[in-house]
Amino acid sequence: MAQLQPYEQYRPIDYDYVKQLPIGWRLLPNIAIFQERIERGHSNEELLSVTIGKGVIKQSDLDKKDSSTLDKSKYLLVYPDDLVYSMRFRQGASGHSNYKGIVSPACTVLKPRKGVKLNSRYYHYMIRTGFYKNYAERYAYGIADGQMPLRYADFKRMYSIVPPLDTQNRIVEYLDKKNNEIDRFIRNKERLIALLGEEKKKKLFDAVTKGIDVKVSFKLSKIKWLPEIPVKWDEKKLKFTVKKISGGITPSMDNISFWNGDIPWVTSKDMKSEIISDSEMKITKKALQQTAIKMIPTDSILLVVRSGILQHSLPACLNSVSITINQDLKAIVVNKDIYLPHYFRMLLKGIELNILQECRKAVATVESIEMSDFTNFLLPIPPIDEQNEIIGYINRTYEIINSAISKAQQEIASIKEYREALITDLVTGKRCLPPSIPE
Repeated sequence: MAQLQPYEQYRPIDYDYVKQLPIGWRLLPNIAIFQERIERGHSNEELLSVTIGKGVIKQSDLDKKDSSTLDKSKYLLVYPDDLVYSMRFRQGASGHSNYKGIVSPACTVLKPRKGVKLNSRYYHYMIRTGFYKNYAERYAYGIADGQMPLRYADFKRMYSIVPPLDTQNRIVEYLDKKNNEIDRFIRNKERLIALLGEEKKKKLFDAVTKGIDVKVSFKLSKIKWLPEIPVKWDEKKLKFTVKKISGGITPSMDNISFWNGDIPWVTSKDMKSEIISDSEMKITKKALQQTAIKMIPTDSILLVVRSGILQHSLPACLNSVSITINQDLKAIVVNKDIYLPHYFRMLLKGIELNILQECRKAVATVESIEMSDFTNFLLPIPPIDEQNEIIGYINRTYEIINSAISKAQQEIASIKEYREALITDLVTGKRCLPPSIPE
């Protein structure tokens, strides 16, 4: 923003979110700028959605199931250049519409007041800034953070900045150009992150199925998805590589006598990272009072077996803590003479897709891992010393790739902060565009 300088002259403004404005700019109540558009009975118009990330878009462009009601007679009509916001205004669900269509009656549709000339995209940028969303929170009401409805009756009492129309147009032209550049930068970084994530998966799969010695010789394998394995490797069914597999319990009102009030209840919701921690495990009295406690062995590897399979383990600090798990989970204690526990986790993660292809089946309407197939699943087994080498290799490889991912994520965060600051400075008059916008 080095080329953007303050305006030459300002006048003081006695308001909470702005203390001065450039000469010629005004601060007006929203009732003097906008009026609510309430037009219903247009059920045949295209359905629009007010999103946090992109503002007003076509519902058909959303990659999710249409959750709107069948009767759309009460839906509100939107014209091109209208502004629309939803109950999630505080989270950023607002914006300018490029389309004619209809939105949920829970939304508010705004049009310029008669005789007022404005560039609605200027206000698209303004109302989506952090300062304006925070300002609006004082006028909203409700019980859910971020989803407190902002009625038009309250919105109209708020104030907005009104630059001259030609200034609005120039700011919009500049911000549209910058916004497209920033979006393109973010897409490229997100693509890089996705590619790095795929590289991690490939490195892990290759390491746990081929090893890391490029000169190794191979032999034929009985594993149908893995034609050959290194000559020094063995292969066994999973049930012959573990000491114990413990299943979770379905809560029952008939089993309430075994709970002593302090045993953590671990569910699939706690399985969000490679290692679950004490802070992630919740003691849910209602759930535990409805189940017989089934103690999980220490050093267990926990697997989600409903709707997929994810690998996690309990850290050492929790080995002395008794836990119980629900029916979505299984706890495995590996035979350490065959597999190092950390390597076993890496192995299952690396070949997860192969396990899912062979062992996942639909039960009722939910896909689950069929345990009889899972326990008979053939696994490649490197010697213990080679397992240690592979663990070290993967840790080093992941450190490099994770560093690149972290750098890309930081660059995305920085460019988003820059965009927020740029928009805020321009729409509040803190910075002035140069006389001609450079190409």
